[in-house]
Amino acid sequence: MKKSCSSLFVRSAIALALAAPLLASAESQLVTGTATATGAAAKLNFSVVIPKVLYLAVGSGSASLVPNTTIDTVSFDFTTTPTDVGSGTDKTAPGVNVRVLGNNGAITIAAGGSGTGLTNGTDTIPWTEILPTSSDATDFNVPAVGGNASPTVTGKITNRTATWNYAYSNTNVVAPGTYTGQITYTATMP
Repeated sequence: MKKSCSSLFVRSAIALALAAPLLASAESQLVTGTATATGAAAKLNFSVVIPKVLYLAVGSGSASLVPNTTIDTVSFDFTTTPTDVGSGTDKTAPGVNVRVLGNNGAITIAAGGSGTGLTNGTDTIPWTEILPTSSDATDFNVPAVGGNASPTVTGKITNRTATWNYAYSNTNVVAPGTYTGQITYTATMP
């Protein structure tokens, strides 16, 4: 008797359906005995899958691991102290909270500035006039524009927080206006 291909397919599918519960079953053991104590054991395997994680937050939202599109602004305003312009006295601004988290070894944070500095039309304040410092310079330093820093890593884990502070060194008298620019911090990890 000749069997059709579809008949073999149906039989194979039924056999697999009947065997599937057996393939997915956990280990079991049946022990029988007399009145003496007996024991049965069954093992269960566990698996935890952890992806490679790299998180960097500068400013708003640095406490959580939730992506945040807010870009904070560090501002130095001389309108109340115009006699300080070009005095060489550093002008400071409130710091920003930062966090870096990674789980695959050393992290490098690079700082890249827009253009050659902060601009107001054709006038420029060079990035070298912006002086960054960190509340944790030993374990989580802030890189200057064009430089990089590597937070302290323990094993493969980096989990650091700090406050990064900025000062405007104010060494030159510059033309009036609002000078703007942006620093992009980029974290990399193997």
